Amino acid sequence: MFTGIIQGKAQIHEIKAKDNFRTHIIKMPQDLLSGLTLGASVAHNGVCLTVTAINNDLISFDLMQETLKVTNLGELKIGDEINVERAMKIGDEVGGHLLSGHIYCTADVEEIITSPNNCQIWFRLPNKSVMKYILTKGYIAVDGISLTIGAVKEQSFCVNLIPETLQRTIISQKQVNDKVNIELDSQTQAVVDTVERYLSQQKA
Repeated sequence: MFTGIIQGKAQIHEIKAKDNFRTHIIKMPQDLLSGLTLGASVAHNGVCLTVTAINNDLISFDLMQETLKVTNLGELKIGDEINVERAMKIGDEVGGHLLSGHIYCTADVEEIITSPNNCQIWFRLPNKSVMKYILTKGYIAVDGISLTIGAVKEQSFCVNLIPETLQRTIISQKQVNDKVNIELDSQTQAVVDTVERYLSQQKA
C-alpha cells in the first residue's frame, strides 16, 4: 500500500528491453535507500513494482507486458525522471489517501493553466464510462500523487497544484498530450459499483 505522498524523484539510469518485457534500473535518492531489500515494493509514477536487484543506489525493477500496456512506464527513456514512493509501514501517517499501486487507466494532459503560486491541470480520460468514479472534491492519484479533484466536465477533470507539489514531483514537467497514470479512489469505486448493482437488481 502507498499514501500518494511522493517521497522523491528518481532518474531512469538504464533500460533493458526484451519482447514484451523490460527491466528499468533507476538511480534511487540516497534518503530512500535505508532498509530497501529485494522484493520490496516501490511505486513508479504510481505503479507498484518489485525490487529485483540492488547495486548501491542503482535499483532494478521488472515490467511485464500488461504494465507496459496499461501505464505510461513503457514510454520512458533513459534520463527521464519518475515519482517514487516506498511502501507504507503500519503506523505511518497517511497524509494523502490509501493507494494500491494498481493503475486503472492513463489520461492525457488536456490543458495547463498557470497563475502566481498556483497551477491547474485538466486531464482527459479515455472514455466517459470512467467518469462515474470521478467526483468533485473526491480523491484521485495522478502519476502516484494523491490529489483532490477540483472540477469535472464531460470526459475531463482538473486538479489544482501548490508550488510544493510542483517542486517535489514530476508533474511540473508535463506538457499537453502527455500521458499520466490514473488510480481511482477505491472507496469511491466500491460505492459506485455497489449502487449500480443494487439498482440493476431492483429493475430485474
